[in-house]
Amino acid sequence: MTLTLLSGLSAETRTLSGWGRTHPVSTSVVQPPTLEQLQALIRAASPRSLIARGLGRSYGDAAHRSGGLVIELPAFDQITVDPASATVTAGAGISLDHILRVIVPAGFFLPVTPGTRNVTVGGAIAADVHGKNHHVDGSFGTHVQRLLLVDGTGTLRELTPSGRGNVEEAEWFWATVGGMGLTGVIVEATFSLIPITSSLISVDTTRYRDLESLMAAMVEADSKYRYSVAWVDSLDPRGRGVLTCGDHVPAEVLPHNLQADPLQYDPKALASAPPFLPGGLLNKFTVRAFNEAWYRKAPKQRQAELQAMAPFFHPLDGVQDWNRIYGPAGFLQYQFAVPDAAAHLVSRTLQALREVGAPSFLTVLKRFGHGNPAPLSFPMPGWTLAADVPAAVPGLLPVLDQLDQEVAAAGGRLYLAKDSRQPAAMVQRSYPRLAEWQSLVKALDPRGVFVSSLSERLALTADNSET
Repeated sequence: MTLTLLSGLSAETRTLSGWGRTHPVSTSVVQPPTLEQLQALIRAASPRSLIARGLGRSYGDAAHRSGGLVIELPAFDQITVDPASATVTAGAGISLDHILRVIVPAGFFLPVTPGTRNVTVGGAIAADVHGKNHHVDGSFGTHVQRLLLVDGTGTLRELTPSGRGNVEEAEWFWATVGGMGLTGVIVEATFSLIPITSSLISVDTTRYRDLESLMAAMVEADSKYRYSVAWVDSLDPRGRGVLTCGDHVPAEVLPHNLQADPLQYDPKALASAPPFLPGGLLNKFTVRAFNEAWYRKAPKQRQAELQAMAPFFHPLDGVQDWNRIYGPAGFLQYQFAVPDAAAHLVSRTLQALREVGAPSFLTVLKRFGHGNPAPLSFPMPGWTLAADVPAAVPGLLPVLDQLDQEVAAAGGRLYLAKDSRQPAAMVQRSYPRLAEWQSLVKALDPRGVFVSSLSERLALTADNSET
C-alpha cells in the first residue's frame, strides 16, 4: 500500500524487524530524494511519528515503530575523498561497503568498522559502532570531524566535536553520536581515514584451552596489535577459544607476486542461507558439533598469515541473510560491556547460557579502550562479550534479566544497537548520563517528533509534545 505525504513524496507500507527478526511491525517507509523534502517532511510531522533507518542491521527495535513513519536515505549517497587530509565526506545513506570499494584502492581504510560492512554512515554514527581496534582507536564517533543533522524542527545543523567554541553545539554533536537516531536525521558526515599501502592483514591466530588463559593473552595483545578479537566456545565448560590478532601490512614487505596490485578489494558473498529453516535446527548438539569443528579448524598457533580484509573484518558478510539460520522465531544478541574489575562476568554469563540451554555458535569477546564524550556511547574500558542465541529458548529471558542486574551492579551496560529485551530500569541504572542526554534531545527535538520502538520500550525520550 502506498500513502501520499507531502507533494512529491509517498510512503510504502512494509513489515520491518531488526536483524534478529523478532517482533516484526507494520510501518510506512519514505525515501526523501532531497534535503529540502526531508526538512519539509520533518516540519510537517506529528509528535512521536518518525525514525530514520539505515540497512536494518540493528538487532532489535531501534529503527522502526509500529504505525510510525520510517525514513530511509538511499538518495543521500554522495562520497568525496580528500587524500591530503585523509578524510572522506559521505552521505548518511551510503554503506560502509560502498565506501570501502572507493577508499581501499585509493590507499585508505575505515577508522573503525563493525562486524558487518552492510551498515550506513548514519547508522554507524547513531549506534557509535565499534570494531576489533577499539582498544587502540576507539569507536566510530571518535573519528567524525563534522556532521550535518536535520533536527526535530527541520533545521539543518552543522555540528562538530568541539562545537567550534560553542559548548551547546558540541554537546549536540555528542548527543547524536550513539543517540540511536533520536536527536534528528543525520544526512552527511566527514570522518578521518587510516592510510594503508596494501589491502592485506597480517594475522596471528592462537588456540587456548581455557577462558582464563585466553583472556590473559587478550590483555597482553592490547599493546601489541591494532586489531584483536576472540571466538569463545560457549558450550565448553572451560571456555576454550581462538584469539585472532592483526595489523595492516605495508606493501613493501609483501611477497613479490603481491606487490604489483597491493590494494585489491573485491569482497563477495559466498552463499545464501535458505529462506526458511526449522526452528529446532540450532540446538546444543548441532552447535556443539559446529564449535568443535571451528576450534579444531583454527591452528594451535600461526603467525603472519596474510588475509584479505573481507574475511578478517567481515566474515559473516560472506553468507547472505545468515540471520535466517535461527529459524522463524529469530534470535537475540546479549552484548554487555564491563570494566576490568568485573571480568568474572564473562565466565558467569557463558555458564548461565549453558545452564539454560541457550546454544550460541557466534560468541565473541573483545577488549575495549577508553570511551568518548557521547552520553549513550556503549564502549567503556574493559571487556565486551556478545552471544547470539535463539529467541525461543525456554527460560532464557529470566536468566538474562538476572545477568542484567549483575552487569549493572558491576558498572557495566548493554549495547542499545543490539538490544531487543532489556527493561527501561536497566538503562536508567547503567547509563549514568541518560538524563543529561535527554535534556539535549529535548533542545534538538522540542516537539518530540523522533521515536522508535526501542525508545518507547526503554523510555529514552519524554513526550515533548505534552510539555
